[in-house]
Amino acid sequence: MKDKFLAVALVAVSILLPASSDAQMTEKDIVDTAVEAGSFSTLAVALEVAGLVDVLKGKGPFTVFAPTDAAFDKLPDGILETLLADKQALTEVLTFHVVEGAVMSEVVMKMTEVGTVSGFKAEVKVESGQVYAAGAKVITADIVASNGVIHVIDNVMLPPALH
Repeated sequence: MKDKFLAVALVAVSILLPASSDAQMTEKDIVDTAVEAGSFSTLAVALEVAGLVDVLKGKGPFTVFAPTDAAFDKLPDGILETLLADKQALTEVLTFHVVEGAVMSEVVMKMTEVGTVSGFKAEVKVESGQVYAAGAKVITADIVASNGVIHVIDNVMLPPALH
């Protein structure tokens, strides 16, 4: 299963990566920014499987709480594979990581919850100067893309329906 997943990851990343570097394009969208960072290949695959790549490459603006590959690795055995096989559940999980509008960290820090595109609200907490969204720690904030902002998180946020 892991070999199949890696093969899908390589195909998805190759689809998401621009065919050539365009010197005129100075700002990348959320998807291209994440892919270029190199630590979001699992997220890229999940977005491709769920059919959300075009949405997050769209006008926006969006705020994405983006789990790293290491965050996906923390999921219990079999959960990722189960999600990748269930497009509806995968879409629900991924859209729980997306907020309409570009919400910078200074605004997020003042919130107690944030409404996500999934329809569920994610609890926001600030503890010892660290921001947590739905229990996931923001490890890098305010990565600006042409159509929004990315906050990198250390865990996959699971919507209440999947707890």
